[in-house]
Amino acid sequence: MPDPPVNDPRVYLAAERTLLAWIRTGLAMMGFGFVVARFGLFLRELQAYPGSPSVRSPHGSLWFGAGLVLMGAVVNLLAALNHTRLVRRLQNGTWSPNHASRSGIAVAIVLALAGVAVITYLLSSQ
Repeated sequence: MPDPPVNDPRVYLAAERTLLAWIRTGLAMMGFGFVVARFGLFLRELQAYPGSPSVRSPHGSLWFGAGLVLMGAVVNLLAALNHTRLVRRLQNGTWSPNHASRSGIAVAIVLALAGVAVITYLLSSQ
């Protein structure tokens, strides 16, 4: 019979790998948000050249990028909270494998909605 999770270090190491994966996801979202926010500056610089095509106001990229940075920060905070709860459940012996990752599902839905918003923006700006 295998050791209970509290005595098996592989379970804790797997939980730590999951935490690190969530942190990488949050950092990637923050980095991508920064790039998107600064893309508006690039568009303004392009408009400064004579004969360049007129582009609608790039303020949307600032708000969208800031939203991604904020969402990345929230993902990192939720990752830390979820990891703490998971380790506590493992130590108490109350962990169940039937528990779905609500934060993972929420991040996936929000990113899908953000993708739809970007596609809508790109198609409407032509």
